[in-house]
Amino acid sequence: MPPSPDARRYAPATERNRQPILAVLQRVLPPTGTVLEVSSGTGEHAVFFAPHLAPRQWLPSDLDPGARASIAAWREAAPAENLHAPIALDAAAPLWPVESENFSDLLSPLDLQQHPITALVNVNMIHISPWAACLGLLAAAGRILPTGGILYLYGPYQQNGQHTAPSNAAFDASLQAQNPEWGVRDLDAVVAAAKVHELALVETIAMPANNLSVVFRAIG
Repeated sequence: MPPSPDARRYAPATERNRQPILAVLQRVLPPTGTVLEVSSGTGEHAVFFAPHLAPRQWLPSDLDPGARASIAAWREAAPAENLHAPIALDAAAPLWPVESENFSDLLSPLDLQQHPITALVNVNMIHISPWAACLGLLAAAGRILPTGGILYLYGPYQQNGQHTAPSNAAFDASLQAQNPEWGVRDLDAVVAAAKVHELALVETIAMPANNLSVVFRAIG
């Protein structure tokens, strides 16, 4: 039985940032293939982005079962031919489900042979997860993406060891009070960790509410 739309979750920031993010994605994503969204959260981004980014396939994912139920409910309420059912994915895991040879048989009707993953998109995750999740995301991007593939990150960052706004400093303090493993990351540290996995920084774009879009390209 399909999930009820009542399972839908809502994130107020999504409605504010989805159009600016989409404008960047339309410009930087490869024109074909599958976009794997890591940590899709409520699913509001997925249902908004997918129809605007066709013919690319959009594969949402999340570690949290409640989030996956919300994504599925949003997908039921606003279906799109290129929007697929969410998969369980732990960004910190050493091997991701999409790397399995029988992924399409076991977990999804999406044929990754026909529509290979050409981009990973991650919005507002690495500051509300342990650093290991960011490292796992970068490592997987290095393994999964073809040469020229794109990793897109969105969220708040420190630059040159400094917060970009007092509001970001306060946000960072509140995150660390909730969980010492969370916090606004220094962009230089993320770029250095990405370089280990042959991901080159292509562009950093200022976004609303003191956030950044950070675009990497696989060069391996």
